[in-house]
Amino acid sequence: MLFLPYQNFLINFELNPNLMSEAQKEIRLGAIDIGSNAIRLQITKVVCRGDNLPNFKRLEFIRFPLRLGKEVFKKGRISLENEAKFLELMSVYHSLLSLYEVDAYMACATSAMRESDNGKEIIAKVKANTGLNIEIISGDKEAEIINKAIYAYLDEQNVIHIDVGGGSTEINIYQNHKKINSYSFQLGSVRSLMREQADTEWKLIKAWISEHTKGMQPLMAIGTGGNINKLYDLAKRKTNKTIHINEIKRLREELEKRSQEERMSDFGLNEDRADIILPASEIYLRAMKAAQAEQIIVPKVGLREGIIQRLFERYCQDNQKQSLALTKP
Repeated sequence: MLFLPYQNFLINFELNPNLMSEAQKEIRLGAIDIGSNAIRLQITKVVCRGDNLPNFKRLEFIRFPLRLGKEVFKKGRISLENEAKFLELMSVYHSLLSLYEVDAYMACATSAMRESDNGKEIIAKVKANTGLNIEIISGDKEAEIINKAIYAYLDEQNVIHIDVGGGSTEINIYQNHKKINSYSFQLGSVRSLMREQADTEWKLIKAWISEHTKGMQPLMAIGTGGNINKLYDLAKRKTNKTIHINEIKRLREELEKRSQEERMSDFGLNEDRADIILPASEIYLRAMKAAQAEQIIVPKVGLREGIIQRLFERYCQDNQKQSLALTKP
């Protein structure tokens, strides 16, 4: 396995002799998203034929509900119990990457691992035990990767992108396809459960959005994250990928009326979704209100899809370089 740096990320790119040849039109890419509420693995096959656009097909997706943020945001470190579970899970994910014979993978850890006192130590243990490389990324870098996944949904209109994770919320402002401002706030769905008051963060978010969207209305919002995906599913939209702010308010009111157990039974929510969907919905609503955005697009993409896109771009760059080298006398 050769480790190639790419825009401050450690990308693991296996050198397959056939990968760069004309006959090689299929590659397999892996993405690991180590979040504050859950840890996800996705393996995608990309098929390229002639001049056609590449076809992305998901071969595998696993979401394991290991809530690292619960103890990190409260105690500042990951417990021995959860460390053991994490090490075992990374071993399983590493095995799946090998079994699927992926050509490249990227593993990214976000806010919980960033803020954990023993996060780097645990990452080093994963490397020693399995050879798996994990990059602890900043909130800004997280937003940068997700930008790759939502680019297809940007157009000439002004857009506010709201990505709510377990430990942080990334806000990005776009104008004519170009990101003009971004900020990572220490307010997320899991972190909100750990605090009774988050007034400082709320005021900061409202002030920042108001300042950086002034004169840009009307704005369209784009929402990413597991909770907005679930709200979209609950809205049962059939025709497009948008939800009106009033629909989100209605859903939140219905959820708030119920206990966590009732949310699980009435709406089919998993236990680790039923408790955080309320604080997450509040973040989306407040951000949309501050930006005066009435509609939000829910493309159902996120960090994993952004990672896959980055890996594919790197493959294309390397393929082009090798082709140029082969044509030289």
